[in-house]
Amino acid sequence: MRTYAIGDIHGHLSLLHDLHARIEADRRATGDQDAPVVHVGDLVDRGPDSRGVIEHLRQGIEQGENWVVLKGNHDRMFAGFLRDAAHHDPGLRRELSWLHPRLGGAATLASYGVTHPADRPVPKVHADAQALVPAEHLAFLEALPTHYRRGEALFVHAGIRPGIPIPEQSETDLLWIREPFLSDPRDHGALIVHGHTALDDVTHYGNRLNLDSGVAYGGPLSAVVIEGRSVWLLTAKGRIAIA
Repeated sequence: MRTYAIGDIHGHLSLLHDLHARIEADRRATGDQDAPVVHVGDLVDRGPDSRGVIEHLRQGIEQGENWVVLKGNHDRMFAGFLRDAAHHDPGLRRELSWLHPRLGGAATLASYGVTHPADRPVPKVHADAQALVPAEHLAFLEALPTHYRRGEALFVHAGIRPGIPIPEQSETDLLWIREPFLSDPRDHGALIVHGHTALDDVTHYGNRLNLDSGVAYGGPLSAVVIEGRSVWLLTAKGRIAIA
Protein backbone atom coordinates (compact mmCIF):
# COMPACT_ATOMS: atom_id res chain seq x y z
CA MET A 1 0.00 0.00 0.00
CA ARG A 2 1.70 3.15 -1.25
CA THR A 3 1.10 6.65 0.14
CA TYR A 4 2.85 9.93 -0.62
CA ALA A 5 3.24 12.63 2.00
CA ILE A 6 4.43 16.24 2.09
CA GLY A 7 5.61 18.13 5.17
CA ASP A 8 4.71 21.60 6.48
CA ILE A 9 4.34 23.98 3.50
CA HIS A 10 4.16 27.42 5.15
CA GLY A 11 3.19 29.41 2.08
CA HIS A 12 5.81 28.05 -0.34
CA LEU A 13 3.70 27.43 -3.43
CA SER A 14 6.54 27.06 -5.94
CA LEU A 15 8.19 24.37 -3.80
CA LEU A 16 4.85 22.59 -3.47
CA HIS A 17 4.52 22.53 -7.27
CA ASP A 18 8.00 20.99 -7.47
CA LEU A 19 7.07 18.21 -5.06
CA HIS A 20 3.82 17.43 -6.82
CA ALA A 21 5.89 17.04 -10.00
CA ARG A 22 8.27 14.64 -8.23
CA ILE A 23 5.33 12.60 -7.01
CA GLU A 24 3.92 12.41 -10.52
CA ALA A 25 7.29 11.18 -11.77
CA ASP A 26 7.33 8.45 -9.11
CA ARG A 27 3.77 7.51 -9.99
CA ARG A 28 4.76 7.09 -13.62
CA ALA A 29 7.76 4.98 -12.63
CA THR A 30 5.65 2.68 -10.48
CA GLY A 31 2.56 2.68 -12.67
CA ASP A 32 0.49 3.62 -9.60
CA GLN A 33 -1.81 6.56 -10.21
CA ASP A 34 -4.13 5.78 -7.28
CA ALA A 35 -1.93 6.36 -4.24
CA PRO A 36 -3.06 9.43 -2.27
CA VAL A 37 -0.89 12.43 -1.43
CA VAL A 38 -1.18 13.47 2.20
CA HIS A 39 -0.23 17.02 3.21
CA VAL A 40 0.39 17.11 6.97
CA GLY A 41 -0.79 20.69 7.56
CA ASP A 42 0.59 24.17 8.18
CA LEU A 43 -0.32 25.41 4.73
CA VAL A 44 0.08 29.03 5.82
CA ASP A 45 2.30 31.56 7.64
CA ARG A 46 5.88 32.76 7.28
CA GLY A 47 6.23 31.99 3.55
CA PRO A 48 5.38 34.25 0.59
CA ASP A 49 2.19 32.78 -0.86
CA SER A 50 -0.17 31.22 1.65
CA ARG A 51 -3.12 32.32 -0.46
CA GLY A 52 -1.73 30.48 -3.47
CA VAL A 53 -1.10 27.31 -1.47
CA ILE A 54 -4.67 27.18 -0.17
CA GLU A 55 -6.14 27.89 -3.60
CA HIS A 56 -3.93 25.30 -5.31
CA LEU A 57 -4.89 22.58 -2.86
CA ARG A 58 -8.55 23.56 -2.75
CA GLN A 59 -8.87 23.59 -6.53
CA GLY A 60 -6.93 20.35 -6.91
CA ILE A 61 -9.26 18.49 -4.58
CA GLU A 62 -12.27 20.07 -6.26
CA GLN A 63 -10.97 18.84 -9.63
CA GLY A 64 -10.54 15.28 -8.41
CA GLU A 65 -6.92 15.06 -7.28
CA ASN A 66 -6.40 12.26 -4.75
CA TRP A 67 -5.06 14.65 -2.14
CA VAL A 68 -5.60 14.62 1.61
CA VAL A 69 -4.92 17.90 3.41
CA LEU A 70 -4.70 17.86 7.20
CA LYS A 71 -5.19 20.76 9.56
CA GLY A 72 -2.10 22.29 11.16
CA ASN A 73 -1.90 24.62 14.14
CA HIS A 74 -1.10 27.59 11.88
CA ASP A 75 -4.13 26.82 9.73
CA ARG A 76 -6.36 26.80 12.80
CA MET A 77 -4.89 30.08 14.07
CA PHE A 78 -5.55 31.74 10.71
CA ALA A 79 -9.15 30.53 10.62
CA GLY A 80 -9.66 31.58 14.21
CA PHE A 81 -8.42 35.10 13.49
CA LEU A 82 -10.76 35.41 10.51
CA ARG A 83 -13.71 34.55 12.76
CA ASP A 84 -12.65 36.73 15.69
CA ALA A 85 -9.84 39.28 15.93
CA ALA A 86 -9.48 38.45 19.63
CA HIS A 87 -9.23 34.68 19.07
CA HIS A 88 -6.37 33.05 20.95
CA ASP A 89 -5.62 29.45 20.04
CA PRO A 90 -5.56 27.23 23.15
CA GLY A 91 -2.26 25.71 22.05
CA LEU A 92 -0.47 29.05 21.81
CA ARG A 93 1.42 30.65 24.66
CA ARG A 94 -0.66 33.39 26.29
CA GLU A 95 1.89 36.17 25.61
CA LEU A 96 1.90 35.50 21.85
CA SER A 97 -0.68 36.13 19.14
CA TRP A 98 -1.04 34.91 15.58
CA LEU A 99 0.20 38.30 14.32
CA HIS A 100 3.37 38.15 16.43
CA PRO A 101 6.46 38.10 14.15
CA ARG A 102 7.40 34.63 15.43
CA LEU A 103 4.16 33.14 14.11
CA GLY A 104 4.10 34.63 10.61
CA GLY A 105 0.44 35.56 10.35
CA ALA A 106 1.26 38.93 8.81
CA ALA A 107 2.87 37.21 5.80
CA THR A 108 -0.31 35.22 5.26
CA LEU A 109 -2.51 38.32 5.31
CA ALA A 110 -0.11 40.15 2.99
CA SER A 111 -0.54 37.34 0.43
CA TYR A 112 -4.24 38.26 0.31
CA GLY A 113 -3.50 41.93 -0.22
CA VAL A 114 -3.91 43.16 3.37
CA THR A 115 -1.58 46.15 3.64
CA HIS A 116 0.84 46.53 6.57
CA PRO A 117 -0.83 43.79 8.62
CA ALA A 118 1.82 43.98 11.35
CA ASP A 119 1.81 47.75 11.72
CA ARG A 120 -1.84 48.81 12.01
CA PRO A 121 -4.53 48.44 14.68
CA VAL A 122 -5.75 44.86 14.82
CA PRO A 123 -9.45 45.72 14.30
CA LYS A 124 -8.62 47.41 10.99
CA VAL A 125 -6.40 44.55 9.89
CA HIS A 126 -9.15 42.10 10.83
CA ALA A 127 -11.76 44.03 8.84
CA ASP A 128 -9.50 44.01 5.77
CA ALA A 129 -8.83 40.29 6.19
CA GLN A 130 -12.52 39.49 6.33
CA ALA A 131 -13.06 41.50 3.15
CA LEU A 132 -10.11 40.04 1.21
CA VAL A 133 -9.93 36.36 2.23
CA PRO A 134 -12.44 34.39 0.13
CA ALA A 135 -15.16 32.67 2.14
CA GLU A 136 -14.31 29.39 0.44
CA HIS A 137 -10.76 29.58 1.83
CA LEU A 138 -12.06 29.90 5.39
CA ALA A 139 -14.52 27.06 4.80
CA PHE A 140 -11.72 24.91 3.37
CA LEU A 141 -9.48 25.49 6.42
CA GLU A 142 -12.22 24.85 8.92
CA ALA A 143 -13.23 21.59 7.24
CA LEU A 144 -9.73 20.08 7.18
CA PRO A 145 -9.46 16.74 9.02
CA THR A 146 -7.03 16.31 11.90
CA HIS A 147 -5.78 12.82 11.01
CA TYR A 148 -5.78 10.17 8.29
CA ARG A 149 -5.07 6.45 8.58
CA ARG A 150 -3.84 4.37 5.67
CA GLY A 151 -2.28 0.95 6.03
CA GLU A 152 0.44 0.99 8.67
CA ALA A 153 0.69 4.79 8.79
CA LEU A 154 -1.28 7.36 10.76
CA PHE A 155 -0.88 10.92 9.47
CA VAL A 156 -1.31 13.90 11.83
CA HIS A 157 0.13 17.38 11.99
CA ALA A 158 2.03 17.43 15.28
CA GLY A 159 1.74 13.95 16.77
CA ILE A 160 -0.42 12.11 19.29
CA ARG A 161 -0.67 11.89 23.06
CA PRO A 162 0.87 8.48 23.76
CA GLY A 163 -1.44 5.84 25.19
CA ILE A 164 -4.68 7.61 24.20
CA PRO A 165 -6.93 5.97 21.57
CA ILE A 166 -7.17 8.07 18.40
CA PRO A 167 -10.91 8.77 18.78
CA GLU A 168 -10.17 10.26 22.21
CA GLN A 169 -7.25 12.48 21.14
CA SER A 170 -7.88 16.21 21.49
CA GLU A 171 -7.59 18.36 18.39
CA THR A 172 -5.17 20.63 20.23
CA ASP A 173 -2.82 17.72 20.92
CA LEU A 174 -2.97 16.54 17.31
CA LEU A 175 -2.12 20.06 16.11
CA TRP A 176 0.34 21.22 18.80
CA ILE A 177 1.91 18.41 20.81
CA ARG A 178 5.63 17.95 21.18
CA GLU A 179 6.32 16.29 24.51
CA PRO A 180 5.72 13.66 25.68
CA PHE A 181 5.22 12.44 22.10
CA LEU A 182 8.65 13.25 20.65
CA SER A 183 10.61 11.39 23.31
CA ASP A 184 8.30 8.38 23.60
CA PRO A 185 10.00 5.29 22.11
CA ARG A 186 6.98 3.00 22.19
CA ASP A 187 5.22 1.63 19.15
CA HIS A 188 1.95 3.51 18.76
CA GLY A 189 0.19 0.82 16.75
CA ALA A 190 1.02 2.64 13.52
CA LEU A 191 3.89 4.63 12.07
CA ILE A 192 3.00 8.20 13.11
CA VAL A 193 3.76 10.52 10.18
CA HIS A 194 3.86 14.15 11.27
CA GLY A 195 5.41 17.58 10.90
CA HIS A 196 5.26 20.59 13.27
CA THR A 197 8.72 20.20 14.84
CA ALA A 198 11.28 21.54 12.38
CA LEU A 199 14.45 19.55 11.71
CA ASP A 200 17.26 19.81 9.18
CA ASP A 201 16.14 16.64 7.41
CA VAL A 202 13.22 14.22 7.26
CA THR A 203 13.90 11.74 10.07
CA HIS A 204 12.59 8.23 10.73
CA TYR A 205 12.57 7.24 14.41
CA GLY A 206 11.12 3.77 13.97
CA ASN A 207 7.79 4.58 15.62
CA ARG A 208 7.34 7.96 13.93
CA LEU A 209 8.43 9.90 10.86
CA ASN A 210 8.98 13.67 11.00
CA LEU A 211 8.48 15.40 7.64
CA ASP A 212 9.08 19.02 8.72
CA SER A 213 12.46 19.85 7.18
CA GLY A 214 12.26 23.52 8.12
CA VAL A 215 10.96 25.25 5.00
CA ALA A 216 9.63 28.01 7.27
CA TYR A 217 13.23 28.77 8.28
CA GLY A 218 14.96 28.50 4.93
CA GLY A 219 15.16 24.71 4.71
CA PRO A 220 13.69 22.50 1.97
CA LEU A 221 10.12 21.32 1.57
CA SER A 222 10.12 17.53 1.62
CA ALA A 223 8.04 14.72 0.16
CA VAL A 224 8.25 11.00 0.83
CA VAL A 225 6.70 7.80 -0.42
CA ILE A 226 5.67 5.25 2.20
CA GLU A 227 5.14 1.55 1.55
CA GLY A 228 4.23 -0.29 4.74
CA ARG A 229 6.70 1.23 7.18
CA SER A 230 9.44 1.68 4.59
CA VAL A 231 10.08 5.28 3.54
CA TRP A 232 11.89 6.94 0.65
CA LEU A 233 12.63 10.64 0.24
CA LEU A 234 11.65 11.91 -3.20
CA THR A 235 14.50 13.93 -4.70
CA ALA A 236 15.14 15.49 -8.09
CA LYS A 237 17.10 12.34 -8.94
CA GLY A 238 14.54 9.88 -7.62
CA ARG A 239 14.05 7.91 -4.40
CA ILE A 240 16.50 7.84 -1.49
CA ALA A 241 15.79 5.30 1.27
CA ILE A 242 15.36 6.68 4.78
CA ALA A 243 16.50 4.36 7.54
